[in-house]
Parts: sequence; structure tokens; C-alpha cells
Amino acid sequence: MKVLSMINRISRAILLTFLLVTFISSPYQVSAQEDEINPIQLITSRYEAGYSQFFLLRNLEKGDTLYVYMEAISGNLDPFVGLSDTETDPIESMNSFLEEIEALVDHGIDPLAVLPEIGSKYLLAWDDDSGEGYDAAMEFSIPKEGNYRLWVGDSVIENTSGDYRLRIGINTPEVLIGEGKPTGDTIAWLDTEFTRERFGIEEYRAALSSERSSMKIWLNELQKGDELVVFIEALSGDLKPTIILRDFGNKPLRSGNLNGKADHAILSMPIEETAVNYSLDISGCCEDSATTGDYRLLVGINAPEVLSGLGESLGIQIINEPKEVKVGIRLQQITDVDQIAENYSVVATLRMEWFDPRLAFNPYDCNCSFQVFPGKAFDNFIEMTKDEWPEFTIYNQQGNRWTQNRYATLTSDGRVVYLERFSTTLQAPDFDFTEYPFDTQEFYIHIDSAYPEEFYYYTNLESYTDLGDTLGEEQWKATDFSTEISSVTASTQLPASRYSYGITAIRHINYYVFRIFIPLLLIILVAWITFFLQDYGKRIDVTTGNLLLFIAFNFTVSADLPRLGYLTLLDAALVATFIISVLVVLYNVVFRRLEVSGRDELARKVDKYMIWVYPLAYLIAGVVIIQIYYL
Repeated sequence: MKVLSMINRISRAILLTFLLVTFISSPYQVSAQEDEINPIQLITSRYEAGYSQFFLLRNLEKGDTLYVYMEAISGNLDPFVGLSDTETDPIESMNSFLEEIEALVDHGIDPLAVLPEIGSKYLLAWDDDSGEGYDAAMEFSIPKEGNYRLWVGDSVIENTSGDYRLRIGINTPEVLIGEGKPTGDTIAWLDTEFTRERFGIEEYRAALSSERSSMKIWLNELQKGDELVVFIEALSGDLKPTIILRDFGNKPLRSGNLNGKADHAILSMPIEETAVNYSLDISGCCEDSATTGDYRLLVGINAPEVLSGLGESLGIQIINEPKEVKVGIRLQQITDVDQIAENYSVVATLRMEWFDPRLAFNPYDCNCSFQVFPGKAFDNFIEMTKDEWPEFTIYNQQGNRWTQNRYATLTSDGRVVYLERFSTTLQAPDFDFTEYPFDTQEFYIHIDSAYPEEFYYYTNLESYTDLGDTLGEEQWKATDFSTEISSVTASTQLPASRYSYGITAIRHINYYVFRIFIPLLLIILVAWITFFLQDYGKRIDVTTGNLLLFIAFNFTVSADLPRLGYLTLLDAALVATFIISVLVVLYNVVFRRLEVSGRDELARKVDKYMIWVYPLAYLIAGVVIIQIYYL
């Protein structure tokens, strides 16, 4: 019995052990099945407008489900993903797709309404906005085993660009909502037959002349691992182009055709670390006899064909081309004109418009198509994005510029409108008082770019530039305004743009007519009337008084003007009047002496003609003055 009891206990122990192991192992096995890891791949890259990218998906199995999620992480990129087989040429399909879109537009048909049908003709599956916001999310059940091609691009209607995050998974539905941790598996390989990773070619054409024998072209940021290649060739003239690659400190790194013997030049350089503010210096060799002519420049990233002069603009934007800044001024008020200090004060609004794709943003982030930055908020935004904007200075500004209000409007594609209403005092060194008080003066506002023309250049914003109807300046009447774009030497010793807004103004002459000219005419008339008197003593008293009045007028005029190195029109008139008045006094003194000496009959005979000689003298003086100042 003891043996049986022992066997029974052993059997129960074995059974319990088996059950325990089974109990413990069963959840583990279930958990292991549940934790089976399906592959997820994460790709982060940048998309440039118009340059689609393609990835190969290899050995997909029938029955598996492919999940793709593409989200924009910078710029205004509107992601798009599509799937096709590998037998289809993606470039030909894309061109056919775009041609069909254009044909619909030409026939007045809305392509957006039939886009699903068109897309299904060229792609097995595709998506534009099924994810969050403008993100693309696509799910596709693999119909047969084999290779497939994934298309990555932007909206088919508008060109957008920016960095993106592409998540690809097999049997991983969490990818469809932009989730899922990358497993380290590779599902997609860059299709190098149709896509180059980090690739770009850009063409630039310009000319060197005797006035501008060299040019500096700035490059956008170059990344570690890039291969920069440059080709330049002469297109006309006797140009022998030389080219030098310089870093941010203007240190030369590579050069081409320094001896100036060829009509073309090449250079290449691997980028071993992130390169910012690199530039290309182009000149016509040589210093003793510079050559001139048109040229064609090709700059490439990872594009060796450029060294042979081949390739068209495509892919990454490499050249930091000068940005056009449209400038306009609307003058609201002239608050003061100080002729003695040669300055004037204004209230005006400055408007600047430019396009910078680096400032583009995803409109879904703010549910808006534009953002407004009041006051210094725009400066803070620029500082945060580590970008720059076309800062400026008013060249002829004196003292502070008081900003009354200021704001910038930024659209999602990177277009900026900057408005600033300000008041300030401006120097007016161009005053010319020669024809005072019938003078016409030019008042200028000179806006100078803080950056050389290689970064920003000004053009006239004609639609905004204007002159207020009521400027508030009672002494002057603005008759016209003009604008001019020119170049000046910036603080960097390089040419910079200047926008000049000029106002043409004439004086309101009522004051001068009633306060100076009419009284002066009356004084001259009184002096003329004295010629009808027979008493030479009285004549002397009146004409001497006139001299004192002329001196007073001279002080009145000089108080309104700076101490000039020349005579104004009014000065000339007063001087002529003063000279004639002195001569009249001397004439009357001489004739008084003739009268006292008993020769009054001779005096009376001559005096008859002076009644007409006196006004004739003023007439001759007026003609001479007009000849001097107007002819």
C-alpha cells in the first residue's frame, strides 16, 4: 500500500508539474504570438517642388497589407503618395497624368472633381489628404507577390516643398494614423533609376561688363556628404571666366581657370561638414585686361554630369538667388519744413513685398492661409527660424524714426508683406534756393538695403506708391512724386539697392506777394512819385527812408534761409532795388546842390527825363535778373 501511495503521490506531482508548466507556458506562447513584430520603416527627407521621388518595395507577399503615412514637418508641403507596379515607367506616367490634367483645364473641366478617376488610371492606389490635416495616408492589400514602386510627391495642383517624414509598414494598421515605432527593417529602397538622393542642378545666366567685371553668387546650405560640382562657360564676347569657391570667411577653397586661357571653367569639392554661406566668385580674367561677355553657370549637388556642361535645372535649389523686394511709399503728411536746418519731417507708410520659400509653413498647423506678426513679433519669428529678412535703413534720416505701427503678413507659401507707418525728420541737402521764392524743391526719402544686391534687390511697387491729398504743409504745395532704383555701396563694400521716393513741391507765394512784393512795389512807387515834387530836400528824406525799408526787407528774407554762398532771386531783386534807391538818393543830393548854387534851371530840365528813366531802370534790372536766373 505504501508503494502504491508513493506512486500515487509521484503521479500527482508529475501531473501538477505538467499542468503548472502548461499554465505558465501557454500565456507565454500566446504573448509571443501577439508580440510578433511586423516591419515598420521610417524615412526622413526633403521634397523640392516639381521633383518627385520614387522608392522600390521589394518582395511584397500576397495577402499582406501595405500601410503608408507621409507627413510634412517643414515648409508648406502638401504630401502625396501613390503606388504602382515596377513595369510602369513613372516618368512617362507622370507626364501623361499632367497632360491629362492640362487638357481638362483647357476644356473648362475642373480636374479636382475627376481626380480620383484620373489617379486610378495611373496608380494602383494613392492618397492626398486622408491623414491628419494635409498628411497622406494609404492602405493597400497586396494582390500578388512581387515588387512595387512607391511615389512620393506633393499636391498635383500647386507646387509645394518642405521636409517630410515617411512611415511605411507591413500589416501595421497603426501606421495609418502616423504611429508605430520603426523596427529597423528596410521595406523601401530609393529607386536610383528615377530618383537621386540629395540631388540638384541649377542653371544661372548673367553677363560681365566693363562696369561690373565680377560677381558673387551665394549658395544655400550644403550638407555633409554632398559633392558640389560647378561648370561655367562663355556665351559671347571675349570672356575667359574664372571661378573661385569661398567659405563663409571668404577663404578660397577651390578654383577653376585661374590662368584665363579657356572659355570655360570647372571645379568640384566634397562637403565634409555642413557648409553655410559659401559663395562663388566669378570674374573675367584677368586684372590687367578684364574680359567681358555673357556666361552660363551650372551648379550641381551629386550631379557629376555638370562637369561636362550637361543638365537642366532640377531638384534641390542650390543657388541662393537674389530675392526681389518690391518697395513702395505712401506719404501721408509733411509736418514741418525747416529751410535753415535744411530738413523736413514726414509721416509716411513703407510697404515691402518679397517671396522667401524658407518662410513657408503648413497652413494646417494654424488653420490659416496666412499669419500676421504685429510689432516685434516678426523679428522674433525671424530669429526663431534663423532666417533673415530684407532689413533697411533710411539714408537721409536725422535722429530717431518713430514707428507708429508695424506688422508683417506671411502666407503659407512664403510670401511676405511688410508695412510700417513711421514719422521722422529727413535731411534735405538738395535744397536749391536760387529762384527763391519762386523755387521748386525736391524732397527725398532714400531707403537703403542693409544687404548687398546678391541677397536682395529693390524694384518699384507702383500699385502702392502714392502722394497724400492733404499733406498739411501750408507753405508748400506738392505737385508730383517720382521713384528711382539705384545702387549704393553698402557697409560690406558691395553694391546694395537704394529706393528713392521724391516729392516735387512749389511754394505758396501768396505770403511773398502780399508781405514783400506788393509793399516793395508801393515803396518803389512812392519813390517814383517824389520825382513830381520840386523840393529836392523832401526827395532826399523819402528815398533815404526807402533805403532803411530795403535793409529791413533784406533781414526778413535772410531770416528764412540758411547762410547761402549765392544770391537768391529775391536777394537780386532787393540788391537791384537797393542800388537804384542809392542812385536816386545821390541824384537828389546832386540836384539839391545845383538848386542851392543857383543852377536850378538845369536841374529842372534834366529832371523832366528822370520821371521815365526811373521806371525804365527797374524794367532793365528785372530783365537782367530774369536773364540770369531763368535763361
